[in-house]
Amino acid sequence: MAEKPGRMIGIDVGGKRVGMARSDPFKSFASPIGTFSPNESFEEIKRQIENAGPVIGFVVGWPLTPQGDRTHATGLVEEYIKKLNKKFPDIETFMVDERFSSRDARKILVESGVPKKKRSEKGRVDQAVAAYLLQQFLESN
Repeated sequence: MAEKPGRMIGIDVGGKRVGMARSDPFKSFASPIGTFSPNESFEEIKRQIENAGPVIGFVVGWPLTPQGDRTHATGLVEEYIKKLNKKFPDIETFMVDERFSSRDARKILVESGVPKKKRSEKGRVDQAVAAYLLQQFLESN
């Protein structure tokens, strides 16, 4: 990962919803942004670049089975990354293994005291997963 200052955007791609998070400019911590339709997510990325930028990298969850094989969602994520790279060619994309990320993000929501009703809201887990994946990436880099 480049050492230049700027934010990273975490992306959890789904067929109906895309959870998003962003780092602080020093790349220390991740915060959820929200959940968007796949098309709206590109508009949100553009807003993030214009209003909170610079954005220097995307961290996208890469779906794999527990054995490390491709899943039914892997092709969907590949298509999303192609569009992402076409729309934002100057921003590097990093793929991270998202195995067990939903489970881990739900556990963090529970431990953080998020009420069950809020945890069950559509999109809440998607943005939590995006923040979790981004935080894992930040800590490992």
